[in-house]
Amino acid sequence: MAHTFIVFDFGTNEEASQQARHRVEGWKQGYRLGNKLLIKFERQGVEGKTDANDAKDSGKPKKKADAEKPEKVRLLIRLDFSDHEKLSFNRWLERIPKEEAFKPAKGKTVRQGETEFEELEKLFDSLD
Repeated sequence: MAHTFIVFDFGTNEEASQQARHRVEGWKQGYRLGNKLLIKFERQGVEGKTDANDAKDSGKPKKKADAEKPEKVRLLIRLDFSDHEKLSFNRWLERIPKEEAFKPAKGKTVRQGETEFEELEKLFDSLD
């Protein structure tokens, strides 16, 4: 069975995304899932409005200001169960989005053969 992605968009809620990550890591250890359940984050900087102070300080480094900018966080989960594990695969596919840690996010399931699958697969492989 080919792998399936579940993508959760947490917006700028970093705390909720970390709680979701801890939940998945707990499952991996508790159920001995190993590489059957992989998780990666995609972070994108959010463009904010510049104010008059930014225009004045344009020559100075903005380390503190950059750290304060919120990032959009997407959590990508790859389910990679073999053909004889269809029951486990379906249970995890149903269970993950229903968990409390994932409710603040918008979830989407992408299976092989769908239009977004190849893009997600390349993105997942490129993330660390």
